[in-house]
Amino acid sequence: MKVAYIRVSTEDQNTARQEEAIRNLGVEKAFIEKVSGKNMDRPQLKAMLDYVREGDTLIVESYSRLARNTKDLLSIIEELEKKGVAFVSLKENIDTSTPQGKLMLTIFAGLAQFERECTLQRQKEGIAIAKIEGRYKGRKPVAIPDNWNEVIALWKKGEITAKVAQKKLGMTPATFYRKIKESESSKPYAIR
Repeated sequence: MKVAYIRVSTEDQNTARQEEAIRNLGVEKAFIEKVSGKNMDRPQLKAMLDYVREGDTLIVESYSRLARNTKDLLSIIEELEKKGVAFVSLKENIDTSTPQGKLMLTIFAGLAQFERECTLQRQKEGIAIAKIEGRYKGRKPVAIPDNWNEVIALWKKGEITAKVAQKKLGMTPATFYRKIKESESSKPYAIR
């Protein structure tokens, strides 16, 4: 059986290009998700890995859709190999059912990770220079919403969960806890 895995990083992105790439390949089942590939905790990736069986072939438009770093990619490929599942990446023309395909996959994955790390390094260097020159402003701070005190009071009393509080405030967990820490550290000390 031919199985496809299709991934884009955000809800706003479109999977049409990847779907078109596999359209005429006889794929019987496709797992599609819109989530970052930075980590392995992806529901459709897990579902696909549970689904595939010996003799199946996993097809992706590009191996970068499956994993963003060499370690994760090779870990997934190893799991597929243990199950007797071949891996095909269309863009890179890789087929792990051959020794040459396995070698090419390892080389391409290493090069992709190297390029990504170089890009991140250049970005950090550029930000450091911009800071020195006074041109870097960073992200704008998240404003405290009007309902902050009301929601935090409910949360501290245990009447709502942190997750509900975050939703009411329109904040991510990281921002929520950072703002709580900031508000608590800015309170004046009581004089005894």
